[in-house]
Amino acid sequence: MSPTRADLDKQPREVARMFDAVARRYDLTNTVLSGGMDHLWRRAVLRAADVEDGERVLDVAAGTGTSSEPYADRGVLVVPADFSYGMLAEGYRRRPDMPFTAADAMRLPFADDAFDVVTMSFGLRNVADVGTALREFLRVVRPGGRLVVCEFSQPVVPVFSTIYRNYLMRALPKVARRVSSNPDSYVYLAESIRAWPAQQALAERVREAGWERVRWRNLTGGVVAIHHAVAPG
Repeated sequence: MSPTRADLDKQPREVARMFDAVARRYDLTNTVLSGGMDHLWRRAVLRAADVEDGERVLDVAAGTGTSSEPYADRGVLVVPADFSYGMLAEGYRRRPDMPFTAADAMRLPFADDAFDVVTMSFGLRNVADVGTALREFLRVVRPGGRLVVCEFSQPVVPVFSTIYRNYLMRALPKVARRVSSNPDSYVYLAESIRAWPAQQALAERVREAGWERVRWRNLTGGVVAIHHAVAPG
């Protein structure tokens, strides 16, 4: 049986083990399941972060570091952080030049004001307490620093929304069985996507955590949304 949201709330280490189990083929599986759109979404995050030379980036829920690589390739100091040891080990195997760090989004092992930008792609919905995580991101970013969160969201076209939801709950697990090392995990992932709040609701949660100038941009008709925010200062 795949983990439920209750499992996530009560047993975060068990959820981490779920990601450990899929680490080896995680990036390939995501590319297949998204029809290759994951590459476009990552590029959109990179543009949204708008990182300048000399800035420091914390990439939370970085997994194997795929989302962190573009920064490192540009010579930007980026710290890929994740709570899955399996993901971190796979990432370090591929890119030993990046400082992979074990980190719980709700209790980050970094000093106050340590980064200029905090990014998180497709990981916030897997955090047990979203508000606590958003406040932690605010703590570790400097005054005036930026937050960029890319997450699955709610399609804004009704007909497309119906098709998308049917894919999530029916087709996605079937496709995952062909390409993933742990296909049952993708049943949980589909459920977590379906239960995730819409764009406006997430923006309100970001504001409640203390961030300012909160806005979002829809990608792929709202299947994914990028939320931007700025730290007071």
